[in-house]
Amino acid sequence: MGDFTQKSVVKSAVRKLATPIADYSAFNALVQDVLDNNPWGCTTYESAGVAKPAVEKSKESYSASIVYENAEAKTVGSIPVRGPTMAAVNTAVTQITGAAAITTGMGTGVTASRDSSEDSFSCTIKAHASNGELYSVTFKRDSVTLSSYEADSIRTGLEAWADTVAILA
Repeated sequence: MGDFTQKSVVKSAVRKLATPIADYSAFNALVQDVLDNNPWGCTTYESAGVAKPAVEKSKESYSASIVYENAEAKTVGSIPVRGPTMAAVNTAVTQITGAAAITTGMGTGVTASRDSSEDSFSCTIKAHASNGELYSVTFKRDSVTLSSYEADSIRTGLEAWADTVAILA
């Protein structure tokens, strides 16, 4: 039986953001700009006979936190909410914070509210480089991760682009 032979060198790189992305609106605008304008110069391609766009969402995740506070502003409980879209999360938050039975169950004089500082959003974009490589870029509130690339020119191009985007600098 033969040995495994390495065929490629797949790399990953992370950019930690100095300041987290402020909110979902800014995050969504960033992702939508990449999808609409293809700033990395990616190219369309074909996979299994199907035409694929140069850049496309491949995975996304969103979450929020509902906190329950008493009259002294002490947190007495919390409920995490996760969903496939921010609209789904927002709907769930509205329903849960509006549920008097849950709030009452947390105690007398307790109020429910969303802690937006705990909102989390993540979107992975699959991209097709002009050299034929497929790679992924994952945007999160506090970082951008480039993964599954081989050519250093992909990382260099992404870094140059990110340096021009105010919320990523």
